[in-house]
Amino acid sequence: MRRFILVLGAGIFAIVPGYAQDAASGEKVFVQCKVCHQIGENAKNAVGPVLNGLFGRKSGTIEGYSYSPANKNSGIIWDEATFREYIKDPKAKIPGTKMIFPGLKDPKQIDDIVAYLKQFDATGKKAGIVPAESKLAKLQ
Repeated sequence: MRRFILVLGAGIFAIVPGYAQDAASGEKVFVQCKVCHQIGENAKNAVGPVLNGLFGRKSGTIEGYSYSPANKNSGIIWDEATFREYIKDPKAKIPGTKMIFPGLKDPKQIDDIVAYLKQFDATGKKAGIVPAESKLAKLQ
């Protein structure tokens, strides 16, 4: 009986998806966002603001971008939980936002895009990534 319960329990865990964050997959999900947003060292404001250093930043504060009053006055400090809620349905989280994206519904895509966005610091550099020139200089 004990063996049956263990096998049954293992089967249940095999059915329940585990959503590990995958930045490479997140980059593919971000293709949808590229229509309006840029990220990385050469990113510029476009239809939407630059997304470098998103987590920990106050909503509506990227210099040179014209935010909606709803976004500027939301009081949101972007953290993972807030972004996850927002990206599912932007207009529900911030009524009056200019963002017209209908939202991501797939939890795996949300996990992946969070992992992708978290790589970029406020300057657009990928955290923990050493430029090739620096690696070469250390070898010489």
